[in-house]
Amino acid sequence: MKDLSTKAEKRFSYTILVIPAMLIYLFVMGFPTIFAIGLSLTNYSGGKVFGNANISFVALKNYLAIFRDDYFYLSLKNNMWIVAVSVFGQIPLGFILAYMLSRKLIKGTDFFQTVIYLPNVLAAVIIGILFNKFFLSANSVALEIQRIFNPDAQFELVKNPMLPVLLVILWMYTGMYVLIFLANLQKIDVSVIEASKIDGASEMQTLRYIILPALSGVIVTCAILAISGSLRSFDLIYVMTQGGPAHRTSVLALYMYEKAFKGAPNYPLANAISTVMVLISFILIVITKAVEKSYSKGK
Repeated sequence: MKDLSTKAEKRFSYTILVIPAMLIYLFVMGFPTIFAIGLSLTNYSGGKVFGNANISFVALKNYLAIFRDDYFYLSLKNNMWIVAVSVFGQIPLGFILAYMLSRKLIKGTDFFQTVIYLPNVLAAVIIGILFNKFFLSANSVALEIQRIFNPDAQFELVKNPMLPVLLVILWMYTGMYVLIFLANLQKIDVSVIEASKIDGASEMQTLRYIILPALSGVIVTCAILAISGSLRSFDLIYVMTQGGPAHRTSVLALYMYEKAFKGAPNYPLANAISTVMVLISFILIVITKAVEKSYSKGK
């Protein structure tokens, strides 16, 4: 009986401790999410929300409007490019740099850690303005460098404006993954790595059979962070290109912002776009988890 009463007391105490945090979460995250989804199913056009006689239920009309809009697919394609650069660029590059630093393959590790992480300290607005002048202005630094080797060089980066954006994103966020991998590499028992060396394992074999399996969970976590962050890309692109020229650098967050706050506001459509962004993020995360699960079973 004492065990039962003790368990009941524990459950009660846990419940009391969890309820405040759960209520705060539901108020801050749950209610706005449900409200946004509900608003996306209406024809709300401004004014008070509750008690507005002009609001009516339109079902999936706003979602169908999104999928008929060419700018949505252009924004989605740009977002997928950012996801690809983040998952297959930032994470592998961050791991390689972290591995080199942790294994002391280069000198001055403290200096390189600081330099690599420095872009994460700078505000995205500052970086956007800086690289706009460097890449995308008519008298850009990149063009001046080209003219050193080719005096007749013309301003051509505008033909593919997403390229400099992707390069900046790769440079800006790789340092975060370097620190994550570096912190987790330091948790691996050095004696295990040394024992593999004594047994004749090469550097690549140690990496493949000891280090990568130990970091599989961290890699999945980094992939989830990269996917969710990529789909929310807004500030850097807004400052750097404002989605131009001709929406060629627009992303879903910028597309949503334009529908909500530029011209005639269309809040239900903007909320529908945000819901689609969440669903795409969820689908990509589920795929990532499935790939990680199949990899774990195959080991």
